[in-house]
Amino acid sequence: MVVLVVATASDPASIGPAAAFLAMPGWSPGPPIAEGMESFTNGDVRLLKHERSIVAEDNLDQRWQEATGEVVSEVIFLSKHTAVSNRPALTVHPIGVPHLREDETPPQGGIPGWAAMPNPRIGPWLRLLQKVAADQGLVPEFEITLEATHHGPVTNTPTMFVEIGSTEDYWRRQDAAQAIALVLRKGLGLEDGNAVGNWQRNGEKVLLGIGGGHYAPRHMDIVVKDGVWVGHLLSGYSLPMETPAQVNGKTSGEVGGMWKHSIKASYEATKSAFPGGEIIAHLDHNELQGLAKKCHY
Repeated sequence: MVVLVVATASDPASIGPAAAFLAMPGWSPGPPIAEGMESFTNGDVRLLKHERSIVAEDNLDQRWQEATGEVVSEVIFLSKHTAVSNRPALTVHPIGVPHLREDETPPQGGIPGWAAMPNPRIGPWLRLLQKVAADQGLVPEFEITLEATHHGPVTNTPTMFVEIGSTEDYWRRQDAAQAIALVLRKGLGLEDGNAVGNWQRNGEKVLLGIGGGHYAPRHMDIVVKDGVWVGHLLSGYSLPMETPAQVNGKTSGEVGGMWKHSIKASYEATKSAFPGGEIIAHLDHNELQGLAKKCHY
């Protein structure tokens, strides 16, 4: 089985880390996949470059297997991150749009109601990224953080995004690209054979984050302090609720909306990604209060 790292030439925060990664020892040209795509091999790692938006190419894991016969065990996408704050950041996160109805169009790829299997490396690589970024002098300038589950593309194996944010200047920062490349090299075991974040089916706790903001600060505290594994992270916007009807001034019926489906799909995807793991729901306190109020608990 092989690990598929995906980058796009259309994004400086994607192609920059890919170029830095390819500059490290051990790479050779890979097999042809499709027009407009280029691949490279290093041990059991495959790097695939294409020219479209990073969220536009669906099912790359399946397409790789069909083209090469190699089974993909996980996918890691390299991408830019944008934020209203414009704050420099290095982020990792799972993907999916489990909160969208079938009649809604995902703004950045994926299929409505779908959640990808989260890559088990997310938690360990967050901690590795913190160390590498500090060693490279990027902290405190850059924030090292999780992000909540969002966007596509569609995949069929455990998946994560590793991103550089949050403006054009930072997307092109060579020191940030180098830090991501070092995380890839060490994290995938290309440095010394000791990969970081391989799931061993050992019954350890896996956090399923429910509620809170996009950067999941309360969930992140647990991940950093307790060293738990990370599944899906559902921010408040991924838990859309519809107020029950009022009958004679009293609430009647259940709280509607996609929030139940979002939690269920994310739980099932997390469970699939961590066979034998103990999935623990960690609820943001503020979100729990809002949910309890709406549900009248």
